[in-house]
Amino acid sequence: MTEPLLRVDGLAAGYGQLQAVRGVSFEVAAGEALAVIGENGAGKTTLFHSICGLHAASSGEVVFGGERLRGTPAHDIVRRGIALVPEGRRIFPSLSVDENLRVSEDQQRRRTGARRWTRDRVYQLFPDLRAAAQRGGHQISGGQQQMLAIGRALLSEPRLLLLDEVSLGLSPAVIKVLYQALAAIRADGMTLVFVEQDVRRSLAFSDHLVCLHKGTVRLARPSHGSSVDEVRRAYFG
Repeated sequence: MTEPLLRVDGLAAGYGQLQAVRGVSFEVAAGEALAVIGENGAGKTTLFHSICGLHAASSGEVVFGGERLRGTPAHDIVRRGIALVPEGRRIFPSLSVDENLRVSEDQQRRRTGARRWTRDRVYQLFPDLRAAAQRGGHQISGGQQQMLAIGRALLSEPRLLLLDEVSLGLSPAVIKVLYQALAAIRADGMTLVFVEQDVRRSLAFSDHLVCLHKGTVRLARPSHGSSVDEVRRAYFG
């Protein structure tokens, strides 16, 4: 049996007395897309932060490419091939679009090995960013900010891309552009784990889904053949 690219096994994490994630387990094979679904407060962001080293898990394991990651610093996890597109985008508002991308590209230049992602390739993926390259991060639309956050993450040369709230607060036209780009990224072999509130879109775009409710897995199954009603029942507990 092929080793999964990412395996999360019994992961638990919290904040003081609050247990935000409790015993979460799932696997993702290389090239697959996994949708993580759940209402606000279900533990999705804490789960992502625990996977990429931004929050310390209290128990359980995260195994990536056969290597245990628990306790590994976040910057080392980025080097190993996991990149996070965070909720809220977290771009540098005082820098231009191009400067935001240069920061990630310059960090990648310090590493050895072939580069698959460059600023030019990001601009090919998101033409709107090329048109806004000299505008400040605070001057571009929310959709462009999300494109920039995705592009910046890609410049770290990940094997696994975590996307927290892909389409939150964005227009249908922008969401369509984002998912077209994510489809192209998948076609290039990228593995995706993403949070998406639109259940129908989650099912259509993913291979597997995990539904969290109050920090625990309420439903985990292949997306194909799953019904919206089934997922919504698990979503609301």
